[in-house]
Amino acid sequence: MLHFILKLLSSCISRNKLVILNFHQVLENNDVLRPGEPNKEKFDWQMALLKTYYKPMSISYALNLLGQGKLPTNSVCITFDDGYLNNYTVALPLLKKHNIPATVFVASAFSHGENMWNDRIIDLFASFKGEEIDLSAAGLGKVVIKEHEIKYQTAWQTVLALKYFPINDRLSKVKQLYQDNGNIHETRKMMLPEEILAMSEAGIEIASHTHNHPIIKDLTEKELLAEILTNKNLLEQWTGKAVTGFAYPNGKTGIDFNEKAFNVLATLGIKYAVTTQWGFSTPTSEQYTLKRFTPWDDKPWKFHLRMLLNLIRNK
Repeated sequence: MLHFILKLLSSCISRNKLVILNFHQVLENNDVLRPGEPNKEKFDWQMALLKTYYKPMSISYALNLLGQGKLPTNSVCITFDDGYLNNYTVALPLLKKHNIPATVFVASAFSHGENMWNDRIIDLFASFKGEEIDLSAAGLGKVVIKEHEIKYQTAWQTVLALKYFPINDRLSKVKQLYQDNGNIHETRKMMLPEEILAMSEAGIEIASHTHNHPIIKDLTEKELLAEILTNKNLLEQWTGKAVTGFAYPNGKTGIDFNEKAFNVLATLGIKYAVTTQWGFSTPTSEQYTLKRFTPWDDKPWKFHLRMLLNLIRNK
């Protein structure tokens, strides 16, 4: 009954309001250092709820309807950032089970076996067996991480400490962290080109997320053009399909990107771009600053309620 009431309330206010949900990974099992990522059981009931009470559709189709002022109530799109392997091995079977389309924004520099820098940091902490870790390369000195909560907090503090460094400096510092704390065996986390192709052939839209996942506000227009063009060309080569969508790395307006990106996107034929600013999109929304949102709740009724609150609180 509660879900039915929430659906009715949402129907009253959601016409021509598009909710785009933003995921990264869907884990086979819970990861204590990545508590914000859903496991397959959670993602399964999330997709079942969306299929029952909402109208999942592809972004391109939804934006076409939105532009005409004809978007149905309770419309929703599913997106994933970065191009994780578990998008293919875990999420795709569940998307197919519930017949839900999705878009994956791929950072192509990591599509040949190398993990993203932030995952490398988290995996270093996960595999580290000592009590004191040397984080001098990140400017944090040596830290005692005997307790789980301290390990978790310190891992993410390290990620944040390096987040806004230039790409090469950031990668160099991550390499130094590994050298200072004992190199570990890393499990591949990102899709290879053949897996990206398989996702595309399964009906999943493959879209751009830059090549190296930089903070694009810090790039010149020439550097940004090269980043997106390299990414776009590779994805089109791997899938045989045009790439017309884009997701800003990190994605916060004014912090991670600014208006200089818009001309570059238009030049490359990108039709829409999504941010990580919470909210929804309307027929008057700027196509290069579409908002996204993700409920994080562990209870289906809370998840459903937060979907409704997003339409009320965020603009």
